[in-house]
Amino acid sequence: MTDRALRTTLTEEIAAAVEAVPGVAFLRPGLGGRLRSALPRGASAANGGRAVPSGVRLSRPDEAGPWQVEIHIVARGHVRTLDVARDVVRAVEVRLAGLLPGQPPKVTVTVTGLV
Repeated sequence: MTDRALRTTLTEEIAAAVEAVPGVAFLRPGLGGRLRSALPRGASAANGGRAVPSGVRLSRPDEAGPWQVEIHIVARGHVRTLDVARDVVRAVEVRLAGLLPGQPPKVTVTVTGLV
């Protein structure tokens, strides 16, 4: 699997784990997501019709180091934001432990809004 394919797969898996956490309304849309919503119906994304979640950013400073995961979410207003952020960190750590055993990631969560 190429590095790009691995990053895309990990990003999609992380996004799915984050969106399943109670209290998460959605991942923060990026500029591409905002512009895509303005496109006419039937316009496809550059990624084979799929959009890569913009609220998840993966990086790895070196091949031996841990993955660094930055997540930007919008949370529901009726729950404690701190609890949602902690649950997101745990969900991502669990999902990545299953995909990349022995490589604990460094996960940071930023709540960018409430709905």
